[in-house]
Amino acid sequence: MATMKQVAERAGVSISTVSHVINNTRVVSDDVRRRVLGIIDEMRYVPSAVARSLKNDKTNTIGVLVPNSSNPYFAEMIRWIEDTAFELGYHIILCNAHGGAQKQTAYLRLLMEKRIDGLVLVASGADDDQELLLRNESVPIVQLERALPGLDADLVLAGQEEGAYLATRHLIELGHRAIACVSGPVDLPRSRERVGGFMRAMQEAGLEVNDGAVLHVEFTSAGGHAAFGSLLARPQRPSAVFVTSDLMAIGGLCAASGAGVRVPEQMSVVGYDDIGAASFATPPLTTIAPPKREMARQAIIQLIARIRGGHEPLRNIALASSLVLRSSTAPLH
Repeated sequence: MATMKQVAERAGVSISTVSHVINNTRVVSDDVRRRVLGIIDEMRYVPSAVARSLKNDKTNTIGVLVPNSSNPYFAEMIRWIEDTAFELGYHIILCNAHGGAQKQTAYLRLLMEKRIDGLVLVASGADDDQELLLRNESVPIVQLERALPGLDADLVLAGQEEGAYLATRHLIELGHRAIACVSGPVDLPRSRERVGGFMRAMQEAGLEVNDGAVLHVEFTSAGGHAAFGSLLARPQRPSAVFVTSDLMAIGGLCAASGAGVRVPEQMSVVGYDDIGAASFATPPLTTIAPPKREMARQAIIQLIARIRGGHEPLRNIALASSLVLRSSTAPLH
């Protein structure tokens, strides 16, 4: 592997000149710059990111920590985060915290050791990581979706409760009264907030939420399939179901099809997240669409502003989700 010294010798310049060309730390004539860059390309010299970070105190690297990168919602969010960061001259290191608080804490420590310039944090259900983060307060942090208690950082979100309220109101306006809710684990904040929006819409409409109307399962298609199996086996099944994740809703549609229940003729279904597969479900899934691309863009723009020395007051950026109408909902017959 070529070294900076070898590049300098080949180009007939000093090592410091090669360093200035690579790091843009001093004016170098166009002729010398072209010659050095040509030799770098010819010799396939790769500058040391560690050495550059020690010299410039920057790595142009952003850490991204998500709860579960296999979930299409987070995978799509990661794509927009990466695209925006790359566009603005930054690379990302992605860590997947699926598995609990211990893994999340370990990855947070790893990212700090990698000398990241900033961190985009999509927190999991655990709230015991803020101590580690606060000990590294010199690293700018932007939180996506939810704020960890005690962590002073910028926040970009789309209201979970408001989105769930919008979904439930849609079903109520279609004439449905017997509405169930299938949600994720009760200990996850996003589950509680989305169930809260469902409950608020039902209460405002004067509709009773019976025992068993809210089911808590894993945020997976298998969880949704199992929940719908339970609902469909009841003597009086609901005419509509609000599902707090598209993954679960797709599993539910599969269960309904297997049981011979036609959607939406016999049961309307609304999901949440507007993942790519939602429009290809059978039938295509009506869902709540958080503005994932804009959330990611705002998070990266705000984080880079902090990295570059911005000292304005902390910002909470709240964006609105929207209802995407497809074929899985219909008026009650």
